[in-house]
Amino acid sequence: MDSQHSRRWRRLAMPLGLVLTASLGLAGAAVASGQDAPASTKKDGEKLSYVVNTEADAGTVKRVKKEISKADGKVVTAYGKIGVIVAHSSNAKFAETMRSVKGVETAGATRTAPLESASTTDVGKPQFLKVPKSATGSEAKAKALAEDKEPLESLQWDKRAIRADKASKIDQGSKNVTVGVIDTGVDDTHPDLSANFSAKQSANCVGGKADTTKGAWRPYDPANDYHGTHVAGIVAAPRNGVGVAGAAPGVKVASLKVSEPETSLFFSEAVVCAMVFAADHGIEITNNSYYTDPWLYNCSDDPDQKAITDAVSRAVKYATNKGVTHVSSAGNSSHDLAATEIKDDTSPDDSKPVERTVNPAECPDIPSMLPGVTSVSSTGAEDGKSYFSNYGLNQVDLSAPGGDRRYQTPEEPAKDGGVLSTMPEGDYAYLQGTSMAGPQVAGVAALIKSNHPDASPKDVAWMLKAQAKSVTCPESYDPDGKGTYEAKCTGLKGNNSFYGHGIVDALAAVKK
Repeated sequence: MDSQHSRRWRRLAMPLGLVLTASLGLAGAAVASGQDAPASTKKDGEKLSYVVNTEADAGTVKRVKKEISKADGKVVTAYGKIGVIVAHSSNAKFAETMRSVKGVETAGATRTAPLESASTTDVGKPQFLKVPKSATGSEAKAKALAEDKEPLESLQWDKRAIRADKASKIDQGSKNVTVGVIDTGVDDTHPDLSANFSAKQSANCVGGKADTTKGAWRPYDPANDYHGTHVAGIVAAPRNGVGVAGAAPGVKVASLKVSEPETSLFFSEAVVCAMVFAADHGIEITNNSYYTDPWLYNCSDDPDQKAITDAVSRAVKYATNKGVTHVSSAGNSSHDLAATEIKDDTSPDDSKPVERTVNPAECPDIPSMLPGVTSVSSTGAEDGKSYFSNYGLNQVDLSAPGGDRRYQTPEEPAKDGGVLSTMPEGDYAYLQGTSMAGPQVAGVAALIKSNHPDASPKDVAWMLKAQAKSVTCPESYDPDGKGTYEAKCTGLKGNNSFYGHGIVDALAAVKK
């Protein structure tokens, strides 16, 4: 469908043109059986990364760290507050050994391919915008500021769809609220991001240990790791007379880089690090336009996958308890996440995938399916479900504009059905995918938090749903007329499988 690199983005974001997400959803029936799971291929001498999850007390963590060393492991970092230890080992029986240690609740490898020295949700390749001279320079900036409209705002049909343009005339959000973009890194030198970027709340979490060195949060390779920069602009590109406007142009954004160099895979130890860092550094909202690699679904009957779910769940719960609201993209495989069985032929994505049938109720998509995480589906310029978007009754909480370049056309002067936002090195491009829908909601969540600073994550999630624009199920859905993306919408106007509780509404967020 597209390159190996962009396979990871298929789940959440889709650069204009291709359906990029492979993040299947949650369903609910039979657990993936042992015969469906790939056999272990771990060999002595192959260094892997592991999460060892213990009772969350200092004594147990200290003792287990000693046991890790005895089992030929090396502790990378330990999050004692949640009882998660990240370790490396070349011992093929390391996880099995650690699971027998007193105080260890789960332990497993976070990947299937050996560590080497040294998967998001967008669809297709980015389509770069050739910015006209009339939209750049001092004259363009002066005109934009005079008209209270950003130079490229006329192309942002997505912001009009959620009434963010009208909301900005009332309230653009508070500088005291920060959205943490857990992603491929953010280019904070972009002229349309720098004013709202929070370096003190940013870090590189790749490997599981936070690196706050200046610039460590930026993309490894700007040409390929553009995803996080695009997401950041959707959330909070400022109204500064330059380029585009974000959903919450007055709030801050921080970069929590979690994607591996070259592969851009998002492993659990990095996600745990990002969640804990966000919680400990005053970040109010996280945007999660990815799924945790290497498993699209993490099944509870597989000890490695169970350990991944356990580790990330602990980190998400810790952050939630410290006041962090989490928004996640639902994925781009056009799957019904409320189905009873789903075929997963993409996992593990760091080595050779093995086809298996899973029950998402027992094999959750992490982090979208975790308790307390707001899951977002994608809509196009005509408010219809994007052809690529996952859906599911009581599995999708909200919907937001993520684009649909194939079947939905925006009103003039906008001509492209993708979402326009910032790209590394000062560029702009259109992308489509649930990766683009999630940050619209994260931005609106930041507006709510700005107006209700004492609101808990549960309160923010409830207000997002209560204020959303309800949309009725279509009588039928078959955008190409050939059954390729045919889907059945179920539920009521206020809560259905395509839209959840409705399309997010920025104007309502600043008026209520």
